[in-house]
Amino acid sequence: MIKKIFRVIFTILGLLIGFVLADGIRKSAIGNEYLTNIFFKVSFYVILIAVFGIILFILSPFIYRAIRKLITFIEKGISKLSPSEIIFGAGGAIVALLLALVITLPLSSFLSGLNDMLGPIVSVVINIIAMVIGADIAVKKREDITGYFENFRKNQSKEKKSKNSSNKKSEATPKVLDTSVIIDGRIFDLCQTGFIEGALVIPTFVLDELRHISDCSDSLKRTRGRRGLDILNKIQKELSIEVIMWEGDFPEIAEVDIKLLKLAQKLNGKVVTNDYNLNKVAEFQGVPVLNINELANAIKPVVLPGEEMTLTVVKDGKESGQGVAYLDDGTMIVVEGGRKYMGKEITVVVTSVLQTAAGRMIFAKYKS
Repeated sequence: MIKKIFRVIFTILGLLIGFVLADGIRKSAIGNEYLTNIFFKVSFYVILIAVFGIILFILSPFIYRAIRKLITFIEKGISKLSPSEIIFGAGGAIVALLLALVITLPLSSFLSGLNDMLGPIVSVVINIIAMVIGADIAVKKREDITGYFENFRKNQSKEKKSKNSSNKKSEATPKVLDTSVIIDGRIFDLCQTGFIEGALVIPTFVLDELRHISDCSDSLKRTRGRRGLDILNKIQKELSIEVIMWEGDFPEIAEVDIKLLKLAQKLNGKVVTNDYNLNKVAEFQGVPVLNINELANAIKPVVLPGEEMTLTVVKDGKESGQGVAYLDDGTMIVVEGGRKYMGKEITVVVTSVLQTAAGRMIFAKYKS
């Protein structure tokens, strides 16, 4: 069935070729006395149309077989290729064809000026060669091309993550520091480790309080105030975290702690403090608080009743016969009957643990 349809198509194609050829000859031979005669002109058209129709009708089976062989050959070649090779080959051929067209269009115009047939022929040859070379290069270099696009995708992903990270950083809640947390100094280490996000807000009234403490006649207070100022300078110089000096004030409010809470509400931020009382007032007023002491207590090793530990009793307890010892992190341990072991290293058993926002206290007894 397909063979018959193919023969009909080629016969019609032969008739069209005969008509086009006859018409071309007639136009190029204007003035010929035979072709001006209507009988000869019609006869000329009929003969050429019939001749080419018959020729292609006879040749159509051979052409059909040749095309089938070509299709079979191409199918066998394609079946040996992987899907990626086919895709890259087709893509390479298309890209090469587009580049070749840029070159052949002006070249074809130039060559057509020399000869009408030369330009199209050269263009077709160049385009075919370019497509073959493009497909071959794309197939051979497909791994390199894939790697390039994979790296490009990864870089884009990294840039997107970096942008999202910077956006999150800029959107983080500001942290308003109070005097106690600045003097304490641990805020520097927290910022350095990255646990604190967002800008650090240092109000001028807190700086004024630090300055007054550093100028105090009491040597201990003076040292603490100067330490706080040194910590602020260290944060600004050594850390990449944003530090904002807030120069406003609340003249109608006298207490610095209340000013801090008011500022945190105004900036929609959080107060960072070590002050237990300020912590409670902030909770009452609904202001978010980050208490460094609570954080320190939360990350201390868990001690359970019944555990044993070795320690040195360093002083008397409040109750009769009690002794007091300290762990390396500053946790106080009250030892029942530990007074008589003053200055000695002993093994104790934990009896109970008292945990509060102000700290942790462990009660123990001597292991007999």
